[in-house]
Amino acid sequence: MNWIILILAGLFEIGWAIGLKYTEGFTRFWPSAGTVLAMIVSMGLLGIAMRSLPVGTAYAVWVGVGAVGTVILGIILFDEPSNMLRLLSVGFIVAGIIGLKLASS
Repeated sequence: MNWIILILAGLFEIGWAIGLKYTEGFTRFWPSAGTVLAMIVSMGLLGIAMRSLPVGTAYAVWVGVGAVGTVILGIILFDEPSNMLRLLSVGFIVAGIIGLKLASS
């Protein structure tokens, strides 16, 4: 169950990372409010997941899920580059996340 909570925390991290783009430096109220709410939920879920998962593993997976999702959404939403090296690097992050999950079982 804590792995599911950790993945949810990572999804909310994606939400606040992408949300930062829409806040325009926290000058827009609703995007800013949504971003701050996503930050709070993300951190709260991370804290719950860390009750039973190793701190290093939980943090790395949380950051990894957030990074991968943010890169993918950056490509889709903001027309960011999607060259082979960038996608390969994201693949390495995914491999690291899987490796940490397998090593923690």
